[in-house]
Amino acid sequence: MRGAGLPLLEKLRGWRPCRRGRWRTLKSQLLVASLTCAMLLVYVCTQDLLQSPLPFSLLWESPTKPRQVTVLIWYEPFGKKKRLGDCHVLFNITGCQLSTNRSLSQEADAILFHHRDIGDYVDFPMDKRPASQKWIWMNFESPSHSAWLSTLGGIFNWTMSYRVDSDIFVPYGYLFSRKRAKIIIPRKRKLVTWVISNWNEDHERVQYYNQLREHIDIDIYGRYGMDLKYDSIVKTVSEYKFYLAFENSLHTDYITEKLWRNAFKSSAVPIVMGPSRYNYEMFIPRNSFIHVDDFSSPRKLAMYLKFLDRNIHMYRRYFTWKKKFDIHVTSFWDEHYCMACGTVKAAGNRYQTISDLAAWFES
Repeated sequence: MRGAGLPLLEKLRGWRPCRRGRWRTLKSQLLVASLTCAMLLVYVCTQDLLQSPLPFSLLWESPTKPRQVTVLIWYEPFGKKKRLGDCHVLFNITGCQLSTNRSLSQEADAILFHHRDIGDYVDFPMDKRPASQKWIWMNFESPSHSAWLSTLGGIFNWTMSYRVDSDIFVPYGYLFSRKRAKIIIPRKRKLVTWVISNWNEDHERVQYYNQLREHIDIDIYGRYGMDLKYDSIVKTVSEYKFYLAFENSLHTDYITEKLWRNAFKSSAVPIVMGPSRYNYEMFIPRNSFIHVDDFSSPRKLAMYLKFLDRNIHMYRRYFTWKKKFDIHVTSFWDEHYCMACGTVKAAGNRYQTISDLAAWFES
C-alpha cells in the first residue's frame, strides 16, 4: 500500500524552464504540428461532407474526451451535510464528479466510506457492487478512537488516512517550499498555553500537564478553561511563545491540526507529545519543535522553556524554517474527496483488497 500519496507530494516539486536548445527544438516541433493541422483542416473542408472519410464532428471535438470519474460519498462525515466543492476550482483536479446520491452506487467509479460513521455496515451495497468499483476506507482518527476495525477485513480496496503508508495519504498539514522570506513573529507577552476540549484525567497528556504546571504557568482555553479570543484559536495562541501540541493518543504518523494550525499558524513553538521525535522529523525540521521526550522530567522541560523566554536569540532559532517554508493546513472535507477522485483517475484499473485492515492500521 506504500507510495499512493504521490499526487499530494507532487505539489512540492518545482519545475525548470527548457534550455535554449531544447526550446528551439520545441518551437520547430510546434510549427510542424500546426502546419499539419492546418493542411488537414483545409483538406476536410474542401471535401464533399457527405463523402468525407472523416466525421464532420472531428472539426470541433477532440477525438479523445477526458475521462470523467464519479466518487460517491456514502456517509457525510459525522452526519454533517455540506455542499460539495468543485475539485477543479479548489484544487485544479479535473474530470471529477462528487456525489452523495446513493442511487449512483452501481455506476460510481469509487465509493468513499468514512469510518466513524460505519455501524454494522448493513447498508453497504454489497450485492450490487460492480467488480471494478473501488471502495475506499477513509479515517482520520487514531486507532484508539476507531471501533469496528477487526470486522472490516476483505471489504475495502484502498485506504485513505493520515498514515504515510495509506493508499491515499492525506496528512493534517504539511510544509511546502517558497521563496526565501523574512521571518516575522507576532509580539508575544505570554509564555505557555493549551487549548483542549477532551479532558480525561487518565490520558497521558493530562497527567503530563498536571506535572508540568507545578513548575511553570500554563493558560488553559476551551471547554475546561478560558474562552478563546474572538472565538479564534490562532488569534489566541499567537499571544504565546509556546503551545502544548499534545495528541489525544500516541500512534505512528498521528500528527494533527494541534501542530499545523494551533501552533505553526500561530507562530508559537510547539511542545509536542505524540509519536517519536524521529516520526515528527519525517514531516518537519528537527529544530522547529520541542518534544517532551527530549527531557527526563516535566521539571526539566519547564526549566528549558524559562531559559528560552530569557534568551530571545535562542528562541528565534525555532522559526528559521519560516525562511524557506510555508504551512498548508488540510481542508476538511473537500480536499479529501478531491484527492480520492484524482487518485482514482490516475490509478486506472489498479485493483486490490485490504485483507486485514485492523492489523495494518493498529501497527
